[in-house]
Amino acid sequence: MRWSEAAKPVPMQRVAIIAPRKALRETLVRLADAGCVEIDRSEGSRQGERGPAARRLQRLRAEPPKAALSAAPPDLDALEREGHADLLAGEAQLEEHFVSAVRRGNVVALAGWCPAAQVPATAARLVDLGGVLVPLTLPRGVDPPTLLRSSGPVHRSFTPLVRTYGTVPYVDVDPTWPAGIAYVVMFGMMFGDVGHGALLLLMALLLRSGRPRRLLRLRAMWPFVAGAGGTSMAFGFAYGEFFGPTKVLPVLWVAPLDHPERLLTAAVAVGVVLLALAYVAGIVNRWREGGPARALYAVSGIAGSALFLGLAGLAAGGYLHHTLLTLMGAVVAAGGLVLAASGLFAASGGGVPGAMQTTIQLFDAVVRIFSNTVSFARLAAFGLTHAALGDIVWRGTTALAHAGPGGLIGAAAVFTVGNALAFSLEALVAGVQALRLEFYELFSRVFETWGRPFRPWHVSTQRTEVAP
Repeated sequence: MRWSEAAKPVPMQRVAIIAPRKALRETLVRLADAGCVEIDRSEGSRQGERGPAARRLQRLRAEPPKAALSAAPPDLDALEREGHADLLAGEAQLEEHFVSAVRRGNVVALAGWCPAAQVPATAARLVDLGGVLVPLTLPRGVDPPTLLRSSGPVHRSFTPLVRTYGTVPYVDVDPTWPAGIAYVVMFGMMFGDVGHGALLLLMALLLRSGRPRRLLRLRAMWPFVAGAGGTSMAFGFAYGEFFGPTKVLPVLWVAPLDHPERLLTAAVAVGVVLLALAYVAGIVNRWREGGPARALYAVSGIAGSALFLGLAGLAAGGYLHHTLLTLMGAVVAAGGLVLAASGLFAASGGGVPGAMQTTIQLFDAVVRIFSNTVSFARLAAFGLTHAALGDIVWRGTTALAHAGPGGLIGAAAVFTVGNALAFSLEALVAGVQALRLEFYELFSRVFETWGRPFRPWHVSTQRTEVAP
């Protein structure tokens, strides 16, 4: 698979399910068992009267069961007598789709969505029943549901990061890989310590092995935790931190407590790079959503990118006392302002109210660029906090270590408890702050609209029969 395809959601196909009236139930049972088709539901199926299976299920007053279907039409009274809530739940779902079906003589039809690559295999499951799965053209004004790719355990562990924020629009770029990488890098910069990073790696290995069992549901997250541990160790080597500034490791780049200004500059520089990448993704998405005009005038498109780059050039030129760079930054920023103003004014409807609204929105855009860029200084701030906590624990440990045998015991306790507290507190803080930067500073430029998640109908077929 080419990288350009991997950056897109799974291609979806609009389909029609057509079957003989007498074979409708068997057709739907096979589709439910395949679990790769999302069938449209009519308003009548959502709000209509309950069917026979649904009424029997309600009378059982059972906990919501995992639905199942029998291959042959069951005796609903027997299901109710024997308490088969799972099979009744499956039949109740069938009844909802029966209501949504369109009938013409002896033929019944339903519409839905299916991943394009799975259409041929799904259609083949219906042939012996006389049913067909017909590809349809995409209706105007209707966006397909979104299904993100799951290419390996690492990608799957990064997916919740995007899904928590919202559903990627079908036409947009899938940002799962870059979002996951950016997150673990930001986390590692704030949590830079070789010892603490190694503990995260150990936790990832335990998750992968399925231990402890009560955390088994989090097993799929082990690559994410391992990535955070790896970047923490990498920055720990750069900072010379091993359970704090213990002097066990040499400083390869910068000691946070000795040169905080250098770390602060690096944090803002990382923010500028990440924001620039977010603008690139935003340009691509605006182009796919509304064409070149949308990409050109949007604040999260080319206009906003020019404004951001121009302001960055102004700041760099002023800091370096470089006249040409300052002048170029001013020109680019002015061009971005003109483009953004044109787009905002057109969207506002024009006139004096539109001009006032455009002015406020432009001011907000400039302020947001400054505030979002400065916000990345927290990468340095929390990196400093982590180093300071480690330094406090280490100073307390070394002070007690020279107080005799009892002091050694106290030193071991301070070192263990102090690092446990620092690890727990800083891991939580770094995790939350990296998520905040991801959502508010980066994703706010990548996304402007939301998609709809693909929800295929999947109910397993139970082969056992229920006696009447």
